Parts: sequence; structure tokens; C-alpha cells
Amino acid sequence: MKQRHLAILFAVSLAVLAIAVWVARRAQHGTASVAGTLVLPGLATHLNAVTEVRISGAGGKHVTLVKGAQRWQVKQRAYPADSGKLRKLLIDLGNLKAVARKTRLAANYGVLGVQEPSTPGASGVRIDVQSAAHTWSLIVGHSAGGSGAYVRRVGHKQSLLAAPLVMAEADPAQWLDPIIIDLPGKQVRSVEERIARERPYRIERGTSTAAHFHVFGIPPGRKLSGPAAADEVANALSNLTLSDVRKAAAAPRGVPLSSAQFTTFDGLIITVHGYREPKKGPHYIELTAHASGTKAAKAAADINARVHGWQYRVPGYSYRQIFQPLSGVLQPLARHHRVVRRKPAA
Repeated sequence: MKQRHLAILFAVSLAVLAIAVWVARRAQHGTASVAGTLVLPGLATHLNAVTEVRISGAGGKHVTLVKGAQRWQVKQRAYPADSGKLRKLLIDLGNLKAVARKTRLAANYGVLGVQEPSTPGASGVRIDVQSAAHTWSLIVGHSAGGSGAYVRRVGHKQSLLAAPLVMAEADPAQWLDPIIIDLPGKQVRSVEERIARERPYRIERGTSTAAHFHVFGIPPGRKLSGPAAADEVANALSNLTLSDVRKAAAAPRGVPLSSAQFTTFDGLIITVHGYREPKKGPHYIELTAHASGTKAAKAAADINARVHGWQYRVPGYSYRQIFQPLSGVLQPLARHHRVVRRKPAA
């Protein structure tokens, strides 16, 4: 009887142990106690109080976004930030919810990308969102299925699978307000091109309803590639975006400069100067605006207030559209067979 009693106690002990292990594993790997909980509690209700966002990545790369009196700025460039992109990041962080618990072991963080970015071989980013009263810090690792990502709160061992997918780059150039200028081609009356080492020319149309631009300066014997050949030149400043920005400076010695002057029907004149850095380097442009009458005075002042003192790095395709050589709108030269003269017989 005593042995039977001991056997029952032993069986009960095993059952209790099994339940304890199951509960522990469920707490570690299950979703019941964590799914749907906010990863950064309190952030969603304090978004308007946020004054700074810092994003740090591998290799010491980092960006700091600072809330100014009028708008957000990228501190590393002292230039306006893309407020829409920043707003989306903050909303996503505020709404970020856990889906499931993942590893608590620091040795396994690298698999999920949630180790500190300063760790050798790190691939994630650390985001610090700061208000006057609080700081929320999170490491965002690898994406998971395109709808979520692995994350870990700084100072916490537990990593999580969370959604929505948070996208945050540590490159300052990725957070700049991308729009340099937006001048629709339908507003352009004429463009005068003076491109380095190229023949100057001008395109113009008499009315805003004219189908196409006339091209002046075509050499004798050459023809346009088509009636709309020059139309794209007029659209070069439509939704023009930057790759990066820096304070305006003189072009490197010996580098040829190009210019293009865009004139609208209401008297706005925008002059673009540009060059390409040596050894097939990046393309840079500067803009200035003025008005030939009072109608466009405010538009010119607004443009200058935004672009004055800045030099914009632009993609090569944008640069080539702004400074389109005359050969780019003409039919190719006909290829002639070279005549080989035979030497007279001795």
C-alpha cells in the first residue's frame, strides 16, 4: 500500500513537472500572452510630443531627425526632412504590435538581426524616439514575410516577431525632402540650353496649347528626330527629385559648366547650372529663380527661399534631361562610306 502511495505521488509529481515545462515553453514560444500587445506602449498617444528621432545602423552609419520651429530637419545636412516618410515611421512604431515571442538568448540575436548595430556583423537598425518626457528605443532586424519584422526593445532580452513591417534607413540622404522643384512642362514657354562642349540651342512655343516646341539653332542639313523631339526638355523640372544635397560650392577646377534657362508663360524664369564631378563622378545642379513681371514674383521668391545656397545631387537621367544636347533631339547623322583612294600604278 505504501509503495502504491509512493507511485501515485511520483506520477503526480511528473504530471506537475510536465505542466510546468509546458507553461514555460508556452510563455517562451506561444502567442497567447503576447499577441496584439503594443511593442512601444505610450508612443501612439504621444506622437505630437516627439522632438527627435535617431536611427543607427551598422558601420557607424546614423541619421538624426530634429523637430524645428516650422518643420523637421535632417541634422547631418541641416536640410528639411521628408515629413511624410517620418510621419509614417512614427505611426508604424506607435501601432507596432507583437505577434509572437522569439529568442531571449543573445547568442541567437544575429539570426534575427536584433543585436546592437555596433556589434560586428550586425544588420539591423536601432531607432530612438525621444520626447521631452520619454525615450522609446527599439532594434529592428530582418523582415519576416514582408508584413512584419523581428524586433527587440533596447534593454530587454526578449525578441519578438511584430507587425507592421517597419522600414528605417540610417542614411541621412534617404530622409531628405526629395522634391527640389515641380515645374510642369505645360507651363514652360521656352528653354535655352548652353551645354558644355555642345552647340547652344533654344526651344520655344507661342502658346501653352501648342502641340510641340520649335527648335532654334539646328545646323543646316539636320532635322528633328520627330515633332515631339524637344517636348521632354520642357518637362525636365517637373517633379525633379534629389539624391543628396550639400552647401553650394564652386565647381572643381577645370570642370566645364552647363546652364539651362526655363521661362514660363507667366514670367517665371528658372536658371539651372550644373556639372559632373571628375572621373565619372555624381551630377550636381544649382537653381536660381527670378520674375520678369509681378505675376510670378511670389513664385520666384518661394523657390529661392527653398533652393538658395544649396547644391543638389541628382540622378544621371535627370541631369541628362535638363541638359539635353542638341544631338539628342535630332536625327542621327547619315553614315557615309569612306572612299579609299588607290595609289596609281608604278
